[in-house]
Formats: sequence, C-alpha cells, structure tokens
Amino acid sequence: MTSYRSLHEGWVVRGGDVEGVAATVPGCVHTDLLAAGVIDDPYLDDNEKKLAWIGRTDWEYATTFHHEPAPGRVDLVCDGLDTVATVTLNGVELGRTANMHRSYRFDARAALRDGENELRVRFESAYRYAEAQRERLGDRPNAYPEPFQFIRKTACNFGWDWGPTLVTAGIWQPIGLHSWAVARLAEVRPRVTVDGSAGTVEVRVRLDRDTPGPVTVAAEIAGERAETTTEGDEAVVTVTVADPQLWWPIGYGQPTRYALDVTLTGADGQRLDAWHRQVGFRSVRVDTTDGAFTLVVNDVPVFVRGVNWIPDDVFADRVTPQRLAARFRQAVDANVNYLRVWGGGRYESEEFYDLADSLGLLVGQDFLFACAAYPEEEPFATELAAEARENVVRLSPHPSLVMWTGNNENIWGHEDWGWKEQLDGRTWGAGFYFDLLPRIVAEADPSRFYWPGSPWSGREDKHPNDPAYGTTHIWDVWNTDDYTRYRAYRPRFVAEFGYQAPPAYATLRRALSDEPLAPDSPGMQAHQKAADGDAKLQRGLDAHLPPPRDFDDWHYLTQLNQARALSLGIEHFRALRPHCMGAIMWQLNDCWPVTSWAAVDGDGRKKPLWYALRRSFAPRLLTVQPRDRVPVLVAVNDSAEPWALSATVSRRTLAGVVEAEETIGATVAPGSATTLPLPAQAGEVLLAEADGQRAWWFSAEDKDIAWPPAKFSATVTEMDDETHVTVTAQTILRDLTLHPDRLDPAAEADEAGVTLLPGESATFRVRGARGLDPAALTSRPVLRCVNDLV
Repeated sequence: MTSYRSLHEGWVVRGGDVEGVAATVPGCVHTDLLAAGVIDDPYLDDNEKKLAWIGRTDWEYATTFHHEPAPGRVDLVCDGLDTVATVTLNGVELGRTANMHRSYRFDARAALRDGENELRVRFESAYRYAEAQRERLGDRPNAYPEPFQFIRKTACNFGWDWGPTLVTAGIWQPIGLHSWAVARLAEVRPRVTVDGSAGTVEVRVRLDRDTPGPVTVAAEIAGERAETTTEGDEAVVTVTVADPQLWWPIGYGQPTRYALDVTLTGADGQRLDAWHRQVGFRSVRVDTTDGAFTLVVNDVPVFVRGVNWIPDDVFADRVTPQRLAARFRQAVDANVNYLRVWGGGRYESEEFYDLADSLGLLVGQDFLFACAAYPEEEPFATELAAEARENVVRLSPHPSLVMWTGNNENIWGHEDWGWKEQLDGRTWGAGFYFDLLPRIVAEADPSRFYWPGSPWSGREDKHPNDPAYGTTHIWDVWNTDDYTRYRAYRPRFVAEFGYQAPPAYATLRRALSDEPLAPDSPGMQAHQKAADGDAKLQRGLDAHLPPPRDFDDWHYLTQLNQARALSLGIEHFRALRPHCMGAIMWQLNDCWPVTSWAAVDGDGRKKPLWYALRRSFAPRLLTVQPRDRVPVLVAVNDSAEPWALSATVSRRTLAGVVEAEETIGATVAPGSATTLPLPAQAGEVLLAEADGQRAWWFSAEDKDIAWPPAKFSATVTEMDDETHVTVTAQTILRDLTLHPDRLDPAAEADEAGVTLLPGESATFRVRGARGLDPAALTSRPVLRCVNDLV
C-alpha cells in the first residue's frame, strides 16, 4: 500500500534574462544553462568569474504531470532542494525550505488535481538570503569574504582555496510523489553491536500515521526474525545473531555485510511499507587515554592511513556511481584505509557509503561547519537540529562510518584567528559542537563516536590544536615553513596536512587556452586559489631542487616536491607508531582543474603524489628517518602477521659504487614500528632494501648535489593493451617519472618517482592509449628526472 513516483521529467528552468531552458532533475542551474548553450564551461579559463550573476539570480523550475486519484495520503517528497525554495503545486504553496542538507515532505492532497498538475519550485538567490541573515544577526568572521556560514548550503560553493565560486541552485536530489495508507516507516535506526560471539541488531522505528490502529514491525537478518505490534508511533525490535562474521576494515579481514529487512504490516496482514539495508557487525571505539587518539575496530588498534575527501565536483549531479567507484579504487590502490568527509562539503551519498562499506574503507564524517563562526540563533538552530538528526539516522546502518566530527577548524579559529575580538560576545557555534550535536548523536546513534572538532585536543585546558593531544592540523608547513618541519612534530593523530602542486599537464591543456603556459599566465592564475600559492610553491623549490628553466621544468619539479613533502610527513608520522596513530593527508581529490593539494586532479588523473602515497601508505613500510641527526632504519608493520625483516643497507657514491654494505634484520610485530640503528655511514647515498622496497637517504638537498647529467637507454614495446617503456640507467636517475598524458590525454603510467642506480632498469607500463611516439615517450618533457636539469 505504498508507492513512489519520481517527478524528474519535463522540467524547465527560467530566471533573469533566461526565458526558459530544459532542466535536468536532479541537477542544478549551472549544468542546465551549460547544456542549453547559454553559458560557457565554468571550469575553463576564467569563465568562473563571468558567471557570478547566476548565484545572485532567482530561478524557477517548473513541470507538469498527470495524476490519478488513489486512496490514502500523497506526499510530495523533496530529497534535496538547493537551497532557499518555495514549492507550489497548482498555485497552492506547499512549503518553504532553507536547507540544502536535509529533505522535506509536504502533504500534497489538498493541492493535487485529478489529471494534469503543475509543480513549481522557486529558488531565491542564496546570496540575497545569506546576506540578509548576516545583516539581521550581525557579521561573524570566516576564512573567506563570502557569507557561507549564514545559509545551510555547501560552503565551498562560495569558493575555497582550491575551489571556484559557483553558487548553485536547483533540485539537486530526487523529487517525487509518495502514496501511502494507514502508516509508513518514517525513521528506521538500526543499532548493530557485537558482544563476544553474539551480534545484536536493535531496530528503533518511528512511524507516521494516516489512520490509527495496530501495526506490526518486523526485522529479519541472517535468518533470524523478530517482530512487535504497536498502536503507537514508535517501536523497538531486537534480533540476536549467533556467531556473525565480523565486518573488518581493509587490510584486516573481509568487510562482511548482512541484509537487514524491516517491514510494516497492518492488522489485516497487508504490507504497508518496507526498508532494506546492508549492515555489518563490528565494534568501534576511540581510545583517548592520556591524549591519545587511537581508532580501535573489533578490539584491534588501526593506524589510520587516510585522505581528506571534498565534493568530487562542484555540480553534484555529475558525481555518478561510476565516478565514485573510480575515485574509491584510486584510494584503495594507494593503500588508503580511511576517508575523512570534510565539513565544507556535503553529507555524502548512499552510493558513497555503500562503496565504502563494500570495500572496507573507514569513514569519518564532519558535520557541515567549516572555517567560520556560525550563528546559533533561529532559524539555524532548528534547521541544524533537523539536518543533523536526519543525516545521523540516514547513515547509521553503514559499518564504514566510525565517527562524527562537529566541525572543521572552527574551535581552532575561535582560539587563534582573532575571532573572539570580532565576535564581541556573539554566538559562534560552540553550542552546536559541545551540546546539540553530541546530544543528537548519543540519542540517534549511540554506537558512533563523536568528537567536537577537527582539530580538537579533547581538553579545555589544552590548546585545541595541541599536537600532543587528540587530533591536529599541521599548516605551518606550506603556509610558512618548509616540509622538513614535519619532523619537528610528535603528534598523536594528524587530521590534515598537505602541500600543493599543479594538475596533470593534459588537465591543464584541456582547461586552459594560455599560450604559452606559464606559472603566471592568466589561466594558471585563475586556477590558483591559495593565498600566495605560487610564492609558496617557489619557496619549496628554492629549498630543495635545481631552478626550473621553463614551464615544463616548473611543472615536473612542483609535482615532485609535493610528492616528496607528503612522503616525508607520512613516513615520519608512521614511524612514530604507536605514539601517533593516524595521518590523514589533505586531500585525495579535486572538484575542478586547479593547482591544489590533491593527489588526483579535477579530471581524475593521478599526480606523482598519488604514487608516493602508494609507497608511503604501504601496509609494510621501510623508511630511513633522522634521529638526533643520525639516520636510522624504521620498519612499520600495519599487517596482521609478523614481518621477518632482512634488509640490505649499502653506502654508495652517486656513480653507484658500493663503499660499504651490511645486512640487518628484526622481527617486526603486527601493528608496530621497529627502529634499527644503521652501521656507521657517511657518503653520498644510503640505500636500504628489503622485500621489494627501497628506502633512500641522500647526503644533501638535490640543489646542492653534483648530479651527473642524466644518461640512459630506453626501449618502447607494445604489449597487448599496454605500452612498455623500459629505461636502463647509465648514470643515477633521480625520481624518474613518465608523463604519457602529454602525448595522449587518456594515457597513464603505472609508476612515478623511480630512482635508478647505474646499470638498473625500470619498466613503465602505459595504459589507455596506443601508437604513442617512441621518441617522444623517451625524452623530455615526457620522461623526466631531476638530473636531466644538469
């Protein structure tokens, strides 16, 4: 007795000087205008700046549909409206909305007609609404000169230091008519727990009713079933499962899930409603003893090898399940086990969380507050409570979700960024982070851990970004300091740290028409959003690498410097295990083509950083670390089995001559890091090798090393659907990298940043394109190494 009909056809959008164009629902006005040829692609050149008028325009979406009368109730269900909307059906106002991050349901019976109906959704300019709220409540500080904290909307729509200012509007989630009778499942909250060998699923249900009377709620999982009958609006059903297989994060076991079915039946036995999800049995806690921040899953401490996740496109309708799957595969292939969904974006989709569940990826979800002081007055208090509860309940079935975080950098900003003086006693969000949100999580999903902010020390008597307590963000590296400063930190858990580089060359050439490309050419400048970003990139180059002679050198060296910066930080933090138990780099992905901190650029191409992550996040890591200025070998074992390590350590000249060599070994226990002293070493190159891994240590920065000019031979062979490029070194080749996308945008190499000694060979496997010019594949600017600048 329940049915749903989507209303996704026949929409037209109009506003400003746009008389009416076909609209895609779900979607947004920018993509509709782009499809109609009204605007140019906002991601190309400086088009973004020409399209600011869209965010300051009111827009109206309209469609018609045919309706046949049916008994019972009919609701118009809007899963997501972006953002300030008035919904009318046949001229009757059903309701108004002002929150992109929640759904709305309107009783449509009084307005529905038999036959043809007209549905209109009018969107007020998000700018006008936010600026009016700012004027009414008083301004509050934030990181950017935009009013994003005065509207419940994706904050980064208003621009960020990696994102464009493209303020969207539209029906961004499904919309449709839901017909039902007697009662429906308004809210289903499964709490899945494990105690010894028994798994328990406690299903709490809230009902909406159209008529009174007894109804039966039943839950079934793993062949076990329980039910209860109620005449009220709430019910609890508990199912016990003996010896369930546990859901494990990637690298620790299988992410086993079970189908959970919840049904609602009437007194006559007729099914009224049903709900279905995949759930997992696992226990999760976070150990915060004495300042620690250690994620423990199924009683096993997990070192978080994480990435920060931002919206994968400004326009949410472009983020298809296939695109998410590709991005998740890139994360898994880089040995990532954790995604942090950043608080300036969105509560991620069911597709996102289902993928994470199936792959065993752990997820931490921020509540949507970022880099600003947020007003706590109405209408925001009521809207936020509804938004938070809806999303906590919606995501509660997902075993991948292990924690909620109250905000991104707002507690830190209040403490350090001069906000207290500017606020002069006005609210800034503390009541949300320390009271409202933890209460909602505790009531709606008590199995999830809640942490007030990122960063947050966990103690009011400690600075919120004290690295010795709780979670920390490290941004003096990049903003003011060289990346070697990572080694000055002994953090407990690093939730953000990163370093910039431009996107892949093919991405730049698709997005920019600059001729020639240069770091300061107009398009490059339009796609560099960070304050003093290019100066910071140059400071990093000056500290470490030979000076670039042209754009091709600059592009290769800045990408290399990014990869080295993150590798240094990650390997340092992992070597501190168990004192430090997490490193979440900023960031995995981009939402458009831009110079940024991402490992995968806005066109989905892997930067050299991605390959560095794969090495530095390997479950078993061999790394050389300085201890009191003396290099030592650290073996990190995140796997579940002991590592019987036997490493060959050699001291060599740049010419590859072995001056000394020794074998050292140890058994590295699961979930541990072992430090091994190295034999007295002094020389140009130190190399440790074990189990296919290599850890390098050079006596000086590249800019200060007398590199020999790069000499090598190379062959190119086509093998089935791959092109193999084999390089044999005649001199040392430092950080050899192949950029086949310069020849074909679809081409991708399987490796980057390979250092070869004289006489050694490496084969790069190129996929995605065939018939590439062998001479171009094996010469600058496609094939690069540091000492080809000599």
